[in-house]
Amino acid sequence: MRLFPAAAALALIAAPAFAALTTGAKAPDFETRGAIAGKVVPIHLAEALKKGPVVLYFFPAAFTGGCNAEAHAFAEAIPAFKKAGATVIGMSADDVPTLQRFSSEKCAGQFAVASAGPKVVQGYDVAMQGGPAGRQLTTRTSYVIGKDGRVAFVHDDRDPAQHVALTLAAVQKMVRTR
Repeated sequence: MRLFPAAAALALIAAPAFAALTTGAKAPDFETRGAIAGKVVPIHLAEALKKGPVVLYFFPAAFTGGCNAEAHAFAEAIPAFKKAGATVIGMSADDVPTLQRFSSEKCAGQFAVASAGPKVVQGYDVAMQGGPAGRQLTTRTSYVIGKDGRVAFVHDDRDPAQHVALTLAAVQKMVRTR
């Protein structure tokens, strides 16, 4: 039973802070590189917003249990997001070669995953505290950003289970209220 207190302490150390961007805040624009179906692509938030709302979901690290499950769930829900006119972009601090593999293997080539550099991590306040030494991790935080570039919804929770359902519901609500 001694492992439980140690695990609980580690969970508290690695717990994410609350997302700094709140509903109504202007989402920081960014340009980076990412991948779709293993192919390297440029990612520019302002360009994606021209098509409609964007679901920008940050995940700690590719090829980890919760992140694999979350990517799979987003991939399965892409038809519903597209029907609502939304673009989904996954973001982590992983490098582009890692994300190339992740986009093919875990995202089923259904949406882009992009590398969040220090400015993006700071701008969205998604730096995970207490990650492994020498490795930047991001919190599991999902933002729904309206075409106007403003944050319409935020979900900040380590558990990946509700990110897809809640962001899809937020996008669908945006579509209904237009």
